[in-house]
Amino acid sequence: MATLLYRLGRGALRRRRLVVALWLVVLVGAGLAAATLRGPTASNFTMPGTESQRALDLLAEQFPAASGATGTITLKAPADGQLATPEGQAVVQELVQQAGTLPGVVGAVNPLQVGAVSPNGRYALVQVQFATGADEVTDAQKTAYEEVGAAAKAKGWQVAPGGEVLGGEPEVGSTEALGVLVAAIVLIITFGSLVAAGMTMLNALIGVGVGMAGLFALSGVIELTSTAPILALMLGLAVGIDYSLFITSRHRQNLLDGLPPDEAVGRAVGTAGSAVVFAGATVVIALAGLAVVDIPFLTVMGLAAAGTVTVAVLVAITLQPALLGFAGRRVLPRRLRAVGTDGTPGTDADVDRPAPTEDRSAFGFRWARFVTRFRVPVILVGLLGLGLLALPTPDMRLALPGAATAAVGSPARVANDLTVEGFGPGFTGRLAVVVAGDDAQATAAAVPQVTALLQRTENVLAVAPPQLSPDGRTALLGVVPKTGPTDEATETLVHDVRDSVSGIRGADVLLTGVTAIGIDVSEKLSDALPIYLLLVVGLSVLLLMLVFRSLLVPIKAALGFLLTVAATFGITVAVFQQGHLADLVGLDTPGPLISFLPILLIGILFGLAMDYEVFLVSRMREDFVHGESARAATISGMGHGARVVTAAALIMMSVFGGFVFLDDPVIKSMGFALAIGVAIDAFVVRMTIVPAVMSLLGDRAWWLPRWLSRALPNVDIEGEGLRDHLTAQEPTRV
Repeated sequence: MATLLYRLGRGALRRRRLVVALWLVVLVGAGLAAATLRGPTASNFTMPGTESQRALDLLAEQFPAASGATGTITLKAPADGQLATPEGQAVVQELVQQAGTLPGVVGAVNPLQVGAVSPNGRYALVQVQFATGADEVTDAQKTAYEEVGAAAKAKGWQVAPGGEVLGGEPEVGSTEALGVLVAAIVLIITFGSLVAAGMTMLNALIGVGVGMAGLFALSGVIELTSTAPILALMLGLAVGIDYSLFITSRHRQNLLDGLPPDEAVGRAVGTAGSAVVFAGATVVIALAGLAVVDIPFLTVMGLAAAGTVTVAVLVAITLQPALLGFAGRRVLPRRLRAVGTDGTPGTDADVDRPAPTEDRSAFGFRWARFVTRFRVPVILVGLLGLGLLALPTPDMRLALPGAATAAVGSPARVANDLTVEGFGPGFTGRLAVVVAGDDAQATAAAVPQVTALLQRTENVLAVAPPQLSPDGRTALLGVVPKTGPTDEATETLVHDVRDSVSGIRGADVLLTGVTAIGIDVSEKLSDALPIYLLLVVGLSVLLLMLVFRSLLVPIKAALGFLLTVAATFGITVAVFQQGHLADLVGLDTPGPLISFLPILLIGILFGLAMDYEVFLVSRMREDFVHGESARAATISGMGHGARVVTAAALIMMSVFGGFVFLDDPVIKSMGFALAIGVAIDAFVVRMTIVPAVMSLLGDRAWWLPRWLSRALPNVDIEGEGLRDHLTAQEPTRV
């Protein structure tokens, strides 16, 4: 691999104008495709095979009038009892008529006729039925719906449109640009060169542009959830900057060793580029592996992010060498550009070796010596600290996002709070029971039985009269719980209802609704989490065994990954679910974590953790196989890699942290968890516990049974084959 990438890097530099032109053509072409082929994103989370989804499919087939999106307009009169007055009834009637004639609306139900009025006569709920699903409701229709009730507002009434129809795509604005700005500052400090920092950032942005444009171009034929592009943008930016950083750093070192630019680039892509390809492959495999969970929206999210990471890798090993060719020695700080200007190549023994004047008093070397000297206390303190951070993890609860945790002041949150104020939390998470018989008589016979069972079920506040389809074969009953949609009691109620109606004969009885769908999705994701975690851990052991040709190093890396995941879950639960320090991240209302966050976090952190593991430990192995002791190789690997890995981690934390400033609580929690996970894995696990454990293991760290060594292919990620190739070619070059 290293030899192939070496040739690719040299070729990209020598034909740099062609390479840059090709990438610009790809960027423009993808942009045009995105502009012409882009389709809408979906805000719903469907789960084929679950009871709630089967009920929705049944409604769409037999009762299409009830299968569209629903909205609920909450009304609050200026005073108690006002809904019973003629003036109050006139206000309600006028609003119902206006809502029923809105574009895209099938009809609106007068709350005075169905009893949807609070006991104090001050609050009312107007049910609005749309003709299409929530994702097919246009922006113009949503705007008209949100502006309903102007006459009532003028008379002092509060009018708060809400419901599933208000779900939408989170907006990416200027706040996350702050993360990119911080990343740029980190690059400037790391490189000491505006040219190197700017080129690295430009390279990453081009990769992100191509990846995102391609993703939006495919959205016309593939249903994307609203969070999929955000996740792809997060990862594309973070890994794009990091991968370019690794290659540029190695190229600069080669230039300082006296290599000419084409040779410096070739060897940088052959060595650091090999690590980039492997690291990128682990991220892609982990994200694409989400498909094994068999959850469509999660599969699309994983594949979308994997696509942007793939583009980032391709850009790093092709476009980056071309840009380095244009920059020449200007990638070095001004004070170092005169070093080695004769361009005399170094000997093969000097490739990737420290320069004679190298400063081994740098922080990375000093930290490595400290960690290896006090390795046992360091390991114990690290394990104890991560264990304490992980304590809240067992209390983690999962749910789909709801209006109760939406940003304060948003239309959905205002409607939710007003509904809870007037009716209680159960009215914000109503359930729907679908009764479908073979004929109208069977359905008519089953409905009274179902109603009686529902009314006797604990935690049921009310059961609405049934709505019948035109042919009478399908009935829809509304069920109002006493508790909110994300309460544990509501989850118990869903199971109790399903158990109680399972014995009904002559008709299918299915429970659905936004609340039931959220519970079904969360439970299926929770069941899939251990399987996916086992898959990822097993994959990490196999891949690292292949790379490092060691048995203990992969096991150590996998255990470190589990520590990272547990501690990250613990901190995220403490902040977003339990509310500790929630003000620091701008969280208005704590609540359960978004149901797909844990499994998504495992996939992403696995890839990023392997990034740092490869870049640090590969250098340790490289020095070890060249004759240094295990302890000296550990110190050397840490000393050379600490600065770059620190910069890479800070960049990822900055990019992910920029999304914490968004109002959307789902994106906020994703950005926070990823930023914290990267910080823990890079600084605590990889740069502290790993070198301490490597020092403790000594030579045993690199032990591999002979039979296994013969069975494993040699991927040559350290560039050993490249060294042999360069040695053989040296007389020819001279």
